[in-house]
Amino acid sequence: MHIGEQCVRNRAKVYQLNKNYIGMKSRNTFGIHFVLRIPKQQKNGMATVYARISVNGRRSEISLKKKVAPKDWDEAKGSAKGKREEIQKLNSHIERVRTLIADGYHELVQQRKTVSVDAVKSLFLGTAEDTMTLRKLVEYHNRETAHKLAHGTLKNYCTTQRYIEKFLKEKYKRNDIALSELNYRFIMDFESYLQKYKPKDHHKPLGNNGVMKHIERLRKMVNMAVTMDWLDKAPFAKYKLHFDKSERGYLTKEELNVLAYKTFSIERLQSVLDMFLFSCFTGLAYIDMANLTRGNIVKGIDGGDWLVTNRQKTETVVKVPLLPQASALIKKYHDHPKASNSDTLFPVISNQRMNGYLKEIADICGIGKTLTFHIARHTFATTVTLSNGVPIESVSKMLGHTSIRTTQIYAKVVEHKLSEDMQNLRERMASGS
Repeated sequence: MHIGEQCVRNRAKVYQLNKNYIGMKSRNTFGIHFVLRIPKQQKNGMATVYARISVNGRRSEISLKKKVAPKDWDEAKGSAKGKREEIQKLNSHIERVRTLIADGYHELVQQRKTVSVDAVKSLFLGTAEDTMTLRKLVEYHNRETAHKLAHGTLKNYCTTQRYIEKFLKEKYKRNDIALSELNYRFIMDFESYLQKYKPKDHHKPLGNNGVMKHIERLRKMVNMAVTMDWLDKAPFAKYKLHFDKSERGYLTKEELNVLAYKTFSIERLQSVLDMFLFSCFTGLAYIDMANLTRGNIVKGIDGGDWLVTNRQKTETVVKVPLLPQASALIKKYHDHPKASNSDTLFPVISNQRMNGYLKEIADICGIGKTLTFHIARHTFATTVTLSNGVPIESVSKMLGHTSIRTTQIYAKVVEHKLSEDMQNLRERMASGS
């Protein structure tokens, strides 16, 4: 169907709906017309399109943030004229806006609320006080869950919030959107926006899994809105997250030994290496290692030293019998001034700075992997425990996993390593060496 014919049908439909409602509520009059506003100092001869809303003799205008040349505008019809692709897109957008404004008006009438031009405009813009919007939802979620979420998790939700705000401004030319407007198309547009987003700072563009994590957070918040009865149906019902499978990075036995026997004359590098190694022999994440105090070291059921703490991420209790390497590192920093002043086991620095120093350490030691502190945790799971026959149930407990399925990821890595080792053995036996 030609775009012009579709526009005429849409306008006829809206007109008939208006007529029906005006017949039911004779005191209400309602109309929508689209007009151009030509600036005094024209830029490139373009004019901005506005939606003019009229309710009961009062009117107000909303900018569509779209521009068109005055010569391409049909004032009587309130639409652009021509068959070019950009003209058709503009007319499609106009009709979408017309329908949304009309739906807002009809919603006010049906719910027997006060019908005014300001109420209709606020409903469309998502600024009505009783209208639950996406930004209100995100702010509510982050505020109400702040005490439940780990600092890093909350920080990630705040990053997702910033992406949502940028998306609304750049894609919809709006600061907010009513929850009732969320649909499958909105989700797909958000996914496409994240995939194409190019950071202006030093950060790298988002990979597929990074995009999926942001959409996963949005889905959790929107599903909460459904639970709270702020939204009738879940827009994510037909959407499926698609994560790329990625192997967890870890150090081999040989690489771990290189680091374990390495010493630095530069204290900052040595202390970072020691904290990294401590995590390799205990499986602690950065934040859990950073929070350790002497009170976390207790005598276990076997009479030896155990590390007992709570994972900040999941609040799960973690109990790890200390290996000799871990005990030696604790003793090494027993009287360290910075550790003593902060009442921690180690002279902790920020995770960002630590990761920067780890890259430097990897270069010096000839390790061709991007070292981050979290690789220490993966190394504990694979090279230190599972590869040495520690049962997966015990490893899961020491890692503080809430489900053994999470630990099984590491088991697959170990199986992959076993497969490689056996293949190397076959090759050696075949060559007779």
